[in-house]
Amino acid sequence: MTSREWAGLVAIGRIVKPQGRHGEVAVELLSDRPDRFPKLSRAFLPAPAGRAREVAVERSWPHKGRFVVKLAGVDSIDAAETLRGQELRIGEEELAPLPADTYYHHQLIGLRAVDARRGEVGTVQSLMETGAGAVVLVLHGSAGETLVPLAASFVAEVDLAAGVLKLTLPDEVEAGPQAARC
Repeated sequence: MTSREWAGLVAIGRIVKPQGRHGEVAVELLSDRPDRFPKLSRAFLPAPAGRAREVAVERSWPHKGRFVVKLAGVDSIDAAETLRGQELRIGEEELAPLPADTYYHHQLIGLRAVDARRGEVGTVQSLMETGAGAVVLVLHGSAGETLVPLAASFVAEVDLAAGVLKLTLPDEVEAGPQAARC
């Protein structure tokens, strides 16, 4: 089994509780690809000093909107309980390629957001799902928090190589604490 940097991995699920008597865990999906779980043969759990440790996935099956996962070496309820709240992650190289102009959420985190007229607005701190497929970028900058819909009318360009998200904000949107709230 290998060890990797935790920060370089992509979260696909969060262990919410033990599930069963033999060390199985219930996993909340953090991925829009539930089909990956039945085929999953390995994942990573956090380890000390910002590292991640690889764990073999013995089996996985859907159950009540989550997945039940059996990890090698986790063979009791007590052992499963120690994993509560931990994320399961995979390497970015295991992600499916996306169509043009489509991005994984983790690729947008940390990008500098720059408006064509106002200059730098902030940095993408997180993405918020608002329902009905709508996603909002949560930007933090010198003026505070700004919420921007992830839509073509607001996001002109995503340049991952340069680490920049180019925005076209309408005049009605104010950067900072006065930004529209959901």
